[in-house]
Amino acid sequence: MGARRANAVHNRKALSLVELVLVLAITAILAAVAVPRYGEAIARYQVEMAARRVVADLALARSRARISSTQQSVTFTPATNEYQIPGLPDLRNSSVDYLANLSARPYRADLVSANFGPDATVVFDGYGKPDSAGQVVVRVGDMQKTIVLDPDTGKATVQ
Repeated sequence: MGARRANAVHNRKALSLVELVLVLAITAILAAVAVPRYGEAIARYQVEMAARRVVADLALARSRARISSTQQSVTFTPATNEYQIPGLPDLRNSSVDYLANLSARPYRADLVSANFGPDATVVFDGYGKPDSAGQVVVRVGDMQKTIVLDPDTGKATVQ
């Protein structure tokens, strides 16, 4: 009896068509559930990183104004998904002003709006205080984050 069982297991070399179809169906169902969630996770990560970048650059401009005791501005251009810090050298090319493009990799975000009083420019005075309160909105897909600039402290936070 032991020899017959060994032969039966040994003779079976492949999956049946039914088993193959079941494995493919289960794989397709799992992929259909996982792919949209993966896309949402990527968008959530990208919008969070874009918002953190804006917060970090606003803090950089604020600290530069305080260190130098002079005004430092940050100008947002939603039409091109960019913002610029005049007078601060760019990290890649020191002969031009600092420019951040949120639509480029790794963020691939849209700069929806930037409102600082009457325009899209915030100016920090020599004490690091902004000329007005404001907010910046960034978006990736359906995910959106708002960066709020406190008019008293000059600190930017993500909401």
